[in-house]
Amino acid sequence: MQHNYKKINNFLGWLCFVIATTTYVLTLEPSVSFWDCGEFISCAYRLQVSHQPGYPLFAMLGKAFSLLSFGDRTKVAYCTNLMSALASGATIMFLFWTITALARKLVKPGEENSRQHQLLTFGAGLVGALAFTFTDTFWFSAVETIVFAISSLCTAIVFWAILKWDAKADTPGADKWILLIAYLIGLSMGIHLLNLLTIPAIAMVYYFRRFKKISLKNGIMAFLISILILAIVQFGIRGYTVYFAAWFDFYFVNSLGMAFGSGAFVFMALLFAVLIFGIWYSIKHKKPLLNLALLCTIFIYFGYSSFVYIPIRAAANTDLNNSHPDNAFTLYGYLNRVQYGETPLLSGPYFDAKIIDEKEGPAIYRKGKTQYENAGKSMEYVYDHNTFLPRMWSTESDPYYAQNVQFYKQWLQLGDGQAPTFSDNLKWLFSWQVYQMYARYFLWNFVGRYNDADGQQSTVGVNGNWTSGLFDGGKHLPKAVIDDVTYTPLYALPLVLGLLGAYYHFKRKKRDALVIALLFFFTGVAIVLYVNQNSLQPRERDYSYVGSFYAFAIWIGLGVIALAEIVRLKLNARLAAYGSFGVCMMAVPVLLACKEWRAHDRSTKLTPHDMAYNFLISCPKNAILFTYGDNDTYSLWYDQEVEGIRPDVRIVCMSLFSGDWYIHQMQGKMNQSAPLPVTMPFDKYKEGVRDVVYYNDAKIAGNVELKDVFDFVTSDDSRAKMTLQDGSLANFMPTKNFKLTVNPDEVIKNGVITADQKEKLAPEMDWKISSNYLTKDNLAMMDIIAHNNWKRPICFTTTMSESSMFGLLPYLYKEGFVYHLIPFKTEVSKDAQSSKTNSLVMYGNVVNKFKYGNFKTARYLDNVSKTQFYLNMQITFNDLAHGLIQDGRPDLALKSLHKFDDEMPDITPDIDTAAQKFFMSQTAYKLDDIKLGNQLVKSVDNYITGQLDYNYELLKQNNNQAIDGRTVQLGMQLLNGMTDTAKTSHQTELSNQLQAQLKDYENKFAVLENR
Repeated sequence: MQHNYKKINNFLGWLCFVIATTTYVLTLEPSVSFWDCGEFISCAYRLQVSHQPGYPLFAMLGKAFSLLSFGDRTKVAYCTNLMSALASGATIMFLFWTITALARKLVKPGEENSRQHQLLTFGAGLVGALAFTFTDTFWFSAVETIVFAISSLCTAIVFWAILKWDAKADTPGADKWILLIAYLIGLSMGIHLLNLLTIPAIAMVYYFRRFKKISLKNGIMAFLISILILAIVQFGIRGYTVYFAAWFDFYFVNSLGMAFGSGAFVFMALLFAVLIFGIWYSIKHKKPLLNLALLCTIFIYFGYSSFVYIPIRAAANTDLNNSHPDNAFTLYGYLNRVQYGETPLLSGPYFDAKIIDEKEGPAIYRKGKTQYENAGKSMEYVYDHNTFLPRMWSTESDPYYAQNVQFYKQWLQLGDGQAPTFSDNLKWLFSWQVYQMYARYFLWNFVGRYNDADGQQSTVGVNGNWTSGLFDGGKHLPKAVIDDVTYTPLYALPLVLGLLGAYYHFKRKKRDALVIALLFFFTGVAIVLYVNQNSLQPRERDYSYVGSFYAFAIWIGLGVIALAEIVRLKLNARLAAYGSFGVCMMAVPVLLACKEWRAHDRSTKLTPHDMAYNFLISCPKNAILFTYGDNDTYSLWYDQEVEGIRPDVRIVCMSLFSGDWYIHQMQGKMNQSAPLPVTMPFDKYKEGVRDVVYYNDAKIAGNVELKDVFDFVTSDDSRAKMTLQDGSLANFMPTKNFKLTVNPDEVIKNGVITADQKEKLAPEMDWKISSNYLTKDNLAMMDIIAHNNWKRPICFTTTMSESSMFGLLPYLYKEGFVYHLIPFKTEVSKDAQSSKTNSLVMYGNVVNKFKYGNFKTARYLDNVSKTQFYLNMQITFNDLAHGLIQDGRPDLALKSLHKFDDEMPDITPDIDTAAQKFFMSQTAYKLDDIKLGNQLVKSVDNYITGQLDYNYELLKQNNNQAIDGRTVQLGMQLLNGMTDTAKTSHQTELSNQLQAQLKDYENKFAVLENR
C-alpha cells in the first residue's frame, strides 16, 4: 500500500503539473507584456544588466529559453513567457506534494493507507493545488516573462524539501535536504529575494523535529534565531560580502597599485579558506551543528555565485547596463538599491518634519582610470522631530513630497496645517499598508474582484476592489462592470474553505499549522511592514505577496479533510470522503477556473508590443527619442533590442538620464544609432560633480543662447560659480530664459521639414523653464539640443509629462505617438482640445504604419491596454483629425476617423475615454458623417447613464463615500455637451432624448443632495 501511495502521489503531482502548464500555455501572452517584462526579456536575450538589485540567474535561464525561438526573434518573448508557464506548472506540482505530505500527517497512526484517508489526502492535494493554479495573482505572473513565476517555484521547492527532510530526519544522510535548501536559497537570490522569507518557517520545522525540549521559551528562542539567520543571509552573505570585498579592493588598488578586482578576488579566496577550515575543524572536533551551518553557508555562496554575471556583463558594456556595476563599490550600491534611498523602519520622521541640518555620511567612491576616487560624501538629513515606527515618512527630500503629502491628508482626512499624530500613523499602517496594499489583494484571490482597474486610492466603489458577488449580485452595478471579463465574483468560497482548513490544522497539528502561519505571515504582512510603502504606487503590488497566497492554498487543500470530518458525523467515512472531495473540487478549483479564465486569457493580446512599435515607427530616421515611465520604455527596449525594430532610433529614458553611468553610455554607439551629441567630458558630470545646479538670477535681459548658458553652467572657471554657505564654489544657472538661433538651411537639409514649409520657420526658438534648478538629465538634454544642429530629429513620447520636456512644448508637434521638435513660429492652437500636429507626416504614420495590438478581436485586454494604450490612441486620432482639418484636408480627417473605427473596439473603460469619444463625435458631425457621430454619442451615452445610475443608487443608500464624484460631474457635463452637439448637428430626436436624460438626472441628484 505504501508503494501504491507513492506511485499515485507522484502521478497526481505530475497530473497537476500538466493541468496547470496546459492552462498557462493556452492563455500565454504571445509577445512582450507591460511593465518590467520588456526589460527582462531584453536582458535575457542579449545577456544584459537589468535594474537593481539584479536578476542574473533569471537572465541566464531566460537566455536558454530564448534559444527555443530558433532564430525567429519575433518568437523570443513567447519562449521566455513559456519559461514562466513551465515554472508555474512545476510550482503547482510541488504544492500538491506539500499538501499531501501535511495531510498525511493529519491521519491517525495506522490509518495512513486506508482507502478513505488516501482519497482525502490526494483530494486535499488536488483541491489546494488546482485552486492556487487558477488564482488571480499567480495566474497573472504565469503567462508573462517576470521573476515572480520562477521565484514561486523556488519557494515551492524549498518548502517541499524541508518536509522531505522532516520525514527522513532520523535516517543517515537526511541533512542533504538541508544543503539542497541552502543551495536553492542561494540560487533564488539570482531570481528574486522573496524566497529568503521562507527561512523562518524552515527553521521552525528544524526546531520542532530536532529538539526534544519543546517549550514556549525555546520556541521563541528558535524563532528569534530564525530571524537572525534571515538577517545574516540577507544583509551578511548577500550584502556585506560585497561590501568587504569592495574595501579589500580599495586597499589593493589605491595602496598597493594593483589592478581593479584584485582585492575582491583575494577577499573571496580568504573567505572560502576560512569556511573550509571551519568545516575541517567541525569534523575533527565532532561539532555536527557547526558543520551543517558552515556547509549551508558554502552552498548558499555557491548559489549566490550567479551574481558574478553582473560585473562581467557590465564590463562588456551591453546596451542595457543599469548602473554599470563593473566594480565592487558600484556592485554594492546596485545590490542594495542605494539610488532609491533608505526607508525608515523603527525610527524616522513624519511628512510634516522639517529638515534642520545635514550630516556628512560615509564617503562615496567611484572607479577612476587607475584607482578609486572620492566622489564626496553621502548626506544624512536631521529632522526637527522623529517618531517610533514611522509609516508616513515621505519628507521634503523626496521629489514626490507634495503629491505624497496631499494623499496622506486626503486618506486620513487631515485638515490644512493639522499635524499627524501617532494614531494617524497607525491608521495609515492598518487602513492603507495592511488593508489596501495587502488584504485587498488577498481578497481578490479568494473572495472575488470587481475588475482589474487600479484601485489603490479608494476602499469603496468598484474600481480595483474586491467583491464576493453575494450581496451586489450585479443588481445596481454599472453594465460596463458586469459585462467586463474581469468581473470575477467567487462568492468567498475559497476563503471559507481555507479558513476551515486553517482552523482544523491548528486543532489537529499545531506545530505544522504554526509553520504554515509563519510562511503566510512572512511572505505577506511582514513584507508590508518591511517595505513601508509611503503613498501611491505606479501599479498594484499584489505580485509581491504571492508566497502568502501560496501558503493559504495549503489550508484550502486541508479544508477538504476538515469538511470530511464534519460530514462524517452524519454519513459514513466513504461517502464523507467522496462527497467532500467532490463538493470542494466544484466549489473552489472549478469555480476559480470558470470565473478567472476570461480575465487571464492573454493569448490574443499584442498591445504592449504594438504600442512600442507605434512609438518607434512615429520617429523620423535616426531620431533621439526621450521617454520616461516604465511602459514608455521597457516595451520599446524589447522591440528594439530583441526584434530589431528601428535600431536607428536612440531611446533615452529620462528617469535614468540623471545617472552619470547612463549619460556615459549614451555617448557611445548603440545598435545602428550613432553616439548622442553629448559634448561634456565625463569629468564634468560624474557622480558628485554638478549633481544639481541651482538657479541664481544674474539679471540678464532677454533670452540667452542655449549654448552660452550650457557653457557657463559647465565651466570650471571660478567666475562662473557662486559661493555657497560652507564657502565652497558651485556652478549656477544664471537665467531661465533660453533661445536657439535657427538656420533654415540646416533644418531643411537635415529633413526636419520640407522646403515648402520654410516660411513657417521661426528665426529663433524662445522658451522658458519653470524649475529653480538643473539636474544631470536637464544638463545632458541642454547639451544635446545646443550641439545637435538639427542633424538628428529630437522626439518625446506623447505620454511624457510637460514638466519632463524642458519647457519645449511650444515647439513640439505630434507626428504619431511622439512629439517632434520643430522650430515653427509659435501660434496659439485654434482648438484647445488638440495638440499641434505636423498633420501630413502624422497621417502617414498613424493611418498607414500603425499597428493596433489585435485590439478589436483580443479576448482580454488588461487595464493598461484599456486605459493608457486606448486613451493614447483616441487622443492621437482626435489630434490628427483636428490637425488635418486646420490644414485644409477634411477628406483625410474623415478617413482617419474611419480608420480608428475600423481598427479599435467600441469600449469605454473610464470617463476619460468617454470624453475623448465625445470629442471624436463632434469631429464626425463637423465632417458631416452623421452616422459615425450618432454611433459615438450613443456609445458615450450608454456608459454615462450606467455610471450615473450606479452612483445614484449609492446616494440613495447614503453610501456617499463610494460615490465617484469626478465621473458624476464629468458625466453630466458630457451629457450636456452631447445634447448641444446633437442639436447643432440637426439630430433633433437624439438631442431631445439626451436633454430628457440630463434633466432627469439633474432632478434626481438635486433631490438627494438636498434631503
